[in-house]
Formats: sequence, structure tokens, C-alpha cells
Amino acid sequence: MASAAEQLAANINFSSFLKAEELKKRLLFTLGALIIYRLGTYIPLPGIDIAQYQNAFNAGFGQGIGGLINMFAGGAVERMAIFALNIMPYISASIIMQLMTTVSPNLEKLKKEGEAGRKQINQYTRYLTVLLASVQAYAIANGIQGFALNPGPFFIASVVITLVGGTMFLLWLGEQITSRGVGQGVSLIIFAGIVAELPRMIAQFFELGRVGALPGFIIFGIAIMLLATLAFIVFMERAQRRLIVQYPKRQAGNRMFGGETSHLPLKINSAGVIPPIFASSLLLMPLTIISFSGQGGGPEFLSDMAAFLGRGQPAYLALYAVMIIFFAFFYTAIVFNPQDTADNLKKYGGFIPGIRPGRRTAEYIDFVLTRITVIGALYLTGVCLIPEFLYGSYNLNLAFGGTSLLIVVTVTLDTVGQIQSHLLAHQYEGLIKKSRLRGARR
Repeated sequence: MASAAEQLAANINFSSFLKAEELKKRLLFTLGALIIYRLGTYIPLPGIDIAQYQNAFNAGFGQGIGGLINMFAGGAVERMAIFALNIMPYISASIIMQLMTTVSPNLEKLKKEGEAGRKQINQYTRYLTVLLASVQAYAIANGIQGFALNPGPFFIASVVITLVGGTMFLLWLGEQITSRGVGQGVSLIIFAGIVAELPRMIAQFFELGRVGALPGFIIFGIAIMLLATLAFIVFMERAQRRLIVQYPKRQAGNRMFGGETSHLPLKINSAGVIPPIFASSLLLMPLTIISFSGQGGGPEFLSDMAAFLGRGQPAYLALYAVMIIFFAFFYTAIVFNPQDTADNLKKYGGFIPGIRPGRRTAEYIDFVLTRITVIGALYLTGVCLIPEFLYGSYNLNLAFGGTSLLIVVTVTLDTVGQIQSHLLAHQYEGLIKKSRLRGARR
């Protein structure tokens, strides 16, 4: 027999969505915030010759790593808009702060203080975001001085202030989406930028076949590969390793309680989309600085380094893969603590059959989690490196490849799950109101 939660989930339909006023308000707020973000990607920086810059972008920087950076920024880099830095400095700052909490006793103590400690760490992350965004903005300002109408210190200062302000505004906007909308705000901003660029990327891809630059069988094969990758991502994101948990029977008076069998779900990819986003952010940050510095007539070694770490190069692929694998294990260790899980099972009388409660259970959970994280890390690495290998082999700029699909699918599944949670909560509230009315009538 289906549980009450399953019965409620089965009753979720369009009519129940129309009755959920709170959910509709949250969705409208999220949509409005994303529209504001998209409008910001079309507002150019002050004092720059946009036409001249776009010609240079399409001729050089946009053909390599710039295309990938531009995709994550929703086309803002190509238009050199106020949101050109996007939310990437905040992601880089989050990575650094999470790494610091594992090596700094003071930050680790703050992390264990609950909500107050979390707010303090978030404040430090914002300060670091301003610092990183300022460094990147200064490098960009120096790099695009050749396209400035009035180059000089005032132009550099205005570009730095505008880009840093744009990043901090997006950070604030993402926090508002998380608290007042639906979904995780920062992830949705990246998601919106990628989705906005997908139609243009797909059109450019098929245009290569129309003009004969790419054989038809290769286009067909890549299209099939992308569909298969999409299906594989959905399958892996929903895959779980379920550990059986047994609860003993207990007697209270003349009645017996407990004796149920449940399971502990361990996701194959516990880290989600965080590893590729973190890896891309850390890898793109120095490449952005190097590329723009090189355009501004910087030292020759910067150009050599940009070529060495260019997209499709062995060094770029190796660093990207190592970062993804590292962050897959690192983030899984942060979000899931086997010792805490074992202690909670022991507290409520649960145990894994054949495993002694306590330390042995924690070791077993850690052993299983490590094995499935290996699979998850290899899956993430394979999916994210598919477009990079194609770029290196065919010089095909598949910016809408594995990394983009992974972000789009993961954020979509997470947002749909939150919408379903809101609908379930609305149905529970309706049942409670009906029961109260019936009780009052009686």
C-alpha cells in the first residue's frame, strides 16, 4: 500500500499548481530576477567602442577559451557588459574559503558554531569575492584599453568599479532568488546564462554543416552523442547506492513497535554540479587574466602560458580532469559525514545488517561512499572532457557540450524537486485545513 506522501505526490497535477499561490509568487519572483540578469548582460561598459571590441573578440579571443568564458557569462563577455565577470569570482572565493576551513582552526571553529558561524564565513567569502573580482576587473580593464574611447586611469577605474559592482549585484540577486524564489540562486544564474547561449551555439553548429565546413555524418554523430550524454547524465544524477538499515522491535505495554527495514540512500554523484563549476572557475580565472593581459600588449611569457593552457591542449585537459576529481572527493567529504550518520543511526536504534553499530558502521559507510565517489568523479570527468577532446580533434567549439549539459540537467532536476516540495507542502496545508473544519463541525 502506498504511503501518504506517495499518495499526495501522485495527486500533483496542473490544477494543484494553479491553487498554490505561494509557489506562483516564488516562480514569478525567480523569473523576474533572471530577466533582470539577462538585461544586464546587454548593458555595455562605459567608454568602450563595442563594435571594434566585438570584431577583435570574434577574430581571436572568442575562438578559444573566450568562447567557454562567454558561455558561462551568458554572452556578456562578447558584449563586454557590466556582468562580464558573472558570478565566477564568488565561486572561486567559496572554493578558497572551503579549503581554508579544513586547514585553519579558527575557521573550522566558526563552521561548527551553527548559523552565526556560517554567516561570518559568508561575510569573509564576500570580502574575498570583492578582492578577486577587483583583480580580474583590473586585468580586463588593462586588456581592453585599446578599445577605449578615452583610455587612461579614469577608464580603468570606471571599468573596475562597474565590473566589481556587477558581480556583487549578481551575488545579491542570487541570494534573493534562494530566499524568496525557487531553486539555488547562484546555480540558476549560471544556468540562465548557458540556456540563453544554447540556441546560438546550436545554430552555429548546424551552420558549419550547411556551408560544408563539417561533414554531415560528423554532425549526425555528434548530435546522437549529445542526446546519449543527456540521457546518461539524467541516469547518473538519479543513481543511488542504497544501504539497508534495520530497526529492532521494541515493546510498549501490549503493543510492538519498530522492526521496520529502511535504507540509507547514497548518491553516486553526491557533489552534484559543484566540481565542474569549481574547476572551470579556478581554471578560467587565470586564463582570463592572461588572455586580456596579452591583448593589452603584456609580457610575451603570458601569451606563451595562455597558449600552453589553451582549450584542447594536454595541459588544460589534465588540469581540468585533476580539478574535477579533487573537488568531487573534497565536496563529498564536506556535505556527508559518515561518523555523524553512524551516530544518528545508533541513537535511534538503527543498524546495517552484519555491521556493528558505531565506529564499524562509520567505516563501512565511508568505504562504500569512497567507492561510489570514484565512479561519480570518473563520470563527471568523462562528461566534461567530451567537448574538449572534440575541440582538440576537429577544432569544433562545442561550448554546449558535457559541462553545459551537466549544469543544465542538474539545476533543472534540483529546481523541479523544489517545486514538487512546495506543491506537497501546499497539499499538506490543504489537508490540515480540511481536518480542522471537520473537527469544528463535529
